[in-house]
Amino acid sequence: MSLKKHILDLRKRKKKVEMGGGEKAIEKQVAMGKMTARERILAILDQDSFTEYDLFVEHEAKDFGMDKKQLHGDGVIIGTGTIYGAPICVFAQDFTVAGGSLG
Repeated sequence: MSLKKHILDLRKRKKKVEMGGGEKAIEKQVAMGKMTARERILAILDQDSFTEYDLFVEHEAKDFGMDKKQLHGDGVIIGTGTIYGAPICVFAQDFTVAGGSLG
């Protein structure tokens, strides 16, 4: 596979992961008047300061049929950023992915 195809594939995977549990799950959160996990993180941080860690992490659970499910981000978004210039670590449970549970 060419480098260009790898980059396109990576961008496609990133976009999918950033959608968490998918469009329907996001719409459900919005309909309840709630912000998504990504929106909550971006709302408190200085603009363009968020650096996400483990974007492509996946759970390793095997019980209860979990070995057949792909849960993007394992239900939590983590990273670093700044608030008024002060560096911080931040995380948010992503309720669009398995109710925000951790693997």
